[in-house]
Amino acid sequence: MSVVLHVPHASTHIPEDVRESIALDDAALAGELLASTDHHTDRFVEGFDHPEAFPGSEPGRVRLHINRHSRLVVDPERFLDPEREATETVGRGAVYTHGHDGRVLRDASRPGFSALRADLIDRFFRPYHAEVEQLVADMLDRYGTCTIVDVHSYPRDAQAYELDAEGGRPQLCIGTDALHTPAGLVADVTAVADVLGIGCAVDTPFSGAFVPTPWLGDERVRAVMLEVRRDTYMDEATATPHDGLEQVRALVRGVVERTLAA
Repeated sequence: MSVVLHVPHASTHIPEDVRESIALDDAALAGELLASTDHHTDRFVEGFDHPEAFPGSEPGRVRLHINRHSRLVVDPERFLDPEREATETVGRGAVYTHGHDGRVLRDASRPGFSALRADLIDRFFRPYHAEVEQLVADMLDRYGTCTIVDVHSYPRDAQAYELDAEGGRPQLCIGTDALHTPAGLVADVTAVADVLGIGCAVDTPFSGAFVPTPWLGDERVRAVMLEVRRDTYMDEATATPHDGLEQVRALVRGVVERTLAA
């Protein structure tokens, strides 16, 4: 078994020319980034691709893919087809038109928006997916199977854009896919969380697990999403991490160890 740790929403970086397309002043943009970014999720996986990170495991069996741009540039975990992507209804599809609180980020009714969206997709979305697809292909070629562990965080209180704002909000939400997330993988994540005293639930308030399009339906690719409630590891008002960050790193490490042993 091999593992890809996928971190799509940790960055706050927005290229200068893309910043010009966002209709918020600097203070409002800072607030949007504070609310929308999965802060420190890159630190959850830091160093886990080092050859000696998992003694006894062949070097290369664990790889990282971390998005270096903010999700306000493009969100690589959305379907491009608006009819298939439910978050388009709240302005949070592949190219966001609305913020976490419903404020307009980009006016989709203005002339030129279609061209802007197409440019962002071509410059950022498609190259990102090409990288992930190649990484998964390499892991399948080398090891025959690949487990994608999709690493996120979410706020303690529901935001305006959430499609299931009434769902439970455990410390850890385990997101699953009907085909790509076997029961044993969910059991492994749950077992690690229980040992660490992290409360968890399945598919609430978010559901699903990231699988690159070429491998949808391919049972060689397993996937699970780890959504950590942010107050578990940081002060949400400032994005300052606290001791819980190490507990979450231990969670991810334990999930990887069990996956490698499967």
